[in-house]
Amino acid sequence: MLRNYFKTAWRGLLNSKGYSAINIGGLAVALGIGILLLWWVKDELSFDRFHTHSDRIYRINGSFGSSESQQFSGQIVAPVAAYARKNMPNVEDAVRVVDSYDMSPFKVQDKTLVEERAMYVDPAFFTFFNFEFIKGNRARPFPDLQSVILTESAAVRYFGQTDAVGKVLYSVSKKQNYVVSGIMRDFPDNSSIRGNMLFPLELVAKAYQPNDYWKSMDSDWGNWYARTFVRVDPKADLDKIAKTLTDVHHASNQYDQVTVYRLQPLKDIHLYRPDGTPGAMQEVKMMGIVALVLLAIGCINYVNLATARATQRAREVSVRKVVGAGREHLIGQFLAESLLIFVMALVGAIALLKGLESTYQELAGKSQPFSLLDPQVWLVLVGALAFTLAVAGIYPAVVLSSFEPLKVLRGKMATGGKGVTFRQTLVIVQFAFSTALIVGTLIIGNQLRFLRERNLGYDRDNTFAFWMTGEMAKHYDAVKTELLRQPSVRGVTASNNNLLSIGNSTGDTDWEGKPKNSMFIVSRMQVEKDFISSFGLKMAYGETFTGSPADSMHYILNETAVKKAGIKKPIGKSFTLGQTKGIIIGVIKDFHFASLRQKVEPAVFYYRPNNNLSRIYIKTTGLDAPKAVAAAEKLWKQYSPDYPFEYQFMDVQYNEMYKSEQRTGQLFNFFAGITILVSCLGLFGLATFTAQQRTKEIGIRKVLGASVTGIVALLSKDFLKLVVIGIVIASPIAWWMMSQWLTEFAYKIDLDWWVFALAGLLAILIAFATVSFQSIRAALMNPVRSLRSE
Repeated sequence: MLRNYFKTAWRGLLNSKGYSAINIGGLAVALGIGILLLWWVKDELSFDRFHTHSDRIYRINGSFGSSESQQFSGQIVAPVAAYARKNMPNVEDAVRVVDSYDMSPFKVQDKTLVEERAMYVDPAFFTFFNFEFIKGNRARPFPDLQSVILTESAAVRYFGQTDAVGKVLYSVSKKQNYVVSGIMRDFPDNSSIRGNMLFPLELVAKAYQPNDYWKSMDSDWGNWYARTFVRVDPKADLDKIAKTLTDVHHASNQYDQVTVYRLQPLKDIHLYRPDGTPGAMQEVKMMGIVALVLLAIGCINYVNLATARATQRAREVSVRKVVGAGREHLIGQFLAESLLIFVMALVGAIALLKGLESTYQELAGKSQPFSLLDPQVWLVLVGALAFTLAVAGIYPAVVLSSFEPLKVLRGKMATGGKGVTFRQTLVIVQFAFSTALIVGTLIIGNQLRFLRERNLGYDRDNTFAFWMTGEMAKHYDAVKTELLRQPSVRGVTASNNNLLSIGNSTGDTDWEGKPKNSMFIVSRMQVEKDFISSFGLKMAYGETFTGSPADSMHYILNETAVKKAGIKKPIGKSFTLGQTKGIIIGVIKDFHFASLRQKVEPAVFYYRPNNNLSRIYIKTTGLDAPKAVAAAEKLWKQYSPDYPFEYQFMDVQYNEMYKSEQRTGQLFNFFAGITILVSCLGLFGLATFTAQQRTKEIGIRKVLGASVTGIVALLSKDFLKLVVIGIVIASPIAWWMMSQWLTEFAYKIDLDWWVFALAGLLAILIAFATVSFQSIRAALMNPVRSLRSE
């Protein structure tokens, strides 16, 4: 019987080639692109879950301040891990990860390479996590302090295809050899911990410079720089662990009584910020919704066309019933037909997947290929197929098997009623979805444009920068003088940090009138005397640096720092940064030195004469920028011949800060476009069927003098009414969804009414273009042929 079902279904498909092509093609696109999206969502949700004890691993995050001034960090003080490991029974183990900025570049024979992803780790890192070891001793990864672990790709980059274990890497900046003691697999794409080189954390402890407060790395409860992970007992009370660590911090640091620790699950790090609010999870939800919408629209198309063709198949069903077919047999027949269509669509979807694989990987920044041998691929494939078949296969089968044979054979079957209303509802739903996606596309594009074009509060145009080596920094004055002689150079200045992302922060501050137990994290930046004027930064009040010896005891704060510290009339007030006490001489207007996802943070700027600065900024005339770069490279080779010259224009670096958002926008635009295309395909099929059903009516109208325009309007208006209703329904839903997405950004666009009006207009134009194509074709048909066709 099953064989007969599929044989009959196959004949039916061949007899309705146009209908079959639209159904199979639409479903193939919906399934293929929907599966791509679900694959992306699955990958995002899989971050850090591959570790054996991932459900018991947490990162310790720190927060301080309250209400609007509260700050959060995924990096905390180094002693927390050592204390938890030794003194807390519910903590089975703890490890730290510290990013390394002082090891690169590295030299192997005559090859020098810059390494941007090096880090220091505790030896237990390799047994704590389940990153795959290829060579070396996982239990004793670092035989001594001159050891380094490389990832597989890093080993190939430095040593080619030869065995890297035992080979020597020379750190040019440290002037020290490091022996490769092990090789590990590259960190998976779905790991929130990534690196290419791993050094023993003991190197940080050994190089630690004691001060008046902290004598060693494991006693320094003031500097926040270590990502700290703990593995806890399954029955452990997480709140109690966090409170114990908070109390210990307060007892160990008399200057900081406001820090509070909280434990964030490892599997949440990629998806949520340190304060627990959604980060990447917003994109995951949005893309998941788009995937389901796309699959739903594919199902809607199928249901609409299947039920619309019901009148053409009514006689077939009635004859089957008359000759003895039961309803269960008819349902089986139509389910077999649906299954056949869906399987063919799945084959087309797989072909589409393979064809778009490289494009998807480029858009999404993923490298994991689609392999039909991967069980997870089939999990997604079968899951998507089961969902669409259940949603779109059952209803048409039930409808088509419900006809009353006596009424049908007598020609008394109603062609309208509930079936038409249901199809109209589905058209409204799919164009509500489409309108919402158009709104999303417009708003995401506007927000990304806003990020690119926003005035950051300083002039970064035609400016490139690079990190100077120690030798070059010693001769900074000579370098600056030589560069300023170049006609292509407008200005030169320097600092000890990157203006676009000041990563050097501390809570080790004091000031006149400081309330008891008050603390806030401030970004600190040492600058040259003309740094503020070179970038066109504006002073709110007070003075800037002049380069005088007295400036070594002067500080300039930004407006946010003054506000959060609660300093009234700050000019002339004392301010202490670390162990250096000075006075505030000026307040600079707030400017953006970090991502626009977050509000402007407190910052302090200071000047130190005869103290090496590390980052140089060269402002060019624009057109002659290549000449300025060439002049800088010549000086680089003079002072740093062993180092590769690497520079970056600030505009380029700024855009890279939003690479994730740009990628999300590209993905959303691509998938939204496909979804709208599938919607149009279904609408086209429905319009085609409607035109066929009204062939005789169109012929009579033309004989009576109806114009082509009138007939097109007649056939289009019913569909356009449904589209307008869909737009009305979609607008508030789209407004709410995009409002949620925009909460990720501290600085964002307004949701103006014109965006929704434009989206509605585009939806109407798209629907009209889709329907009118078939309507014009029907209207141009010879009325004699139209009447004969009936």
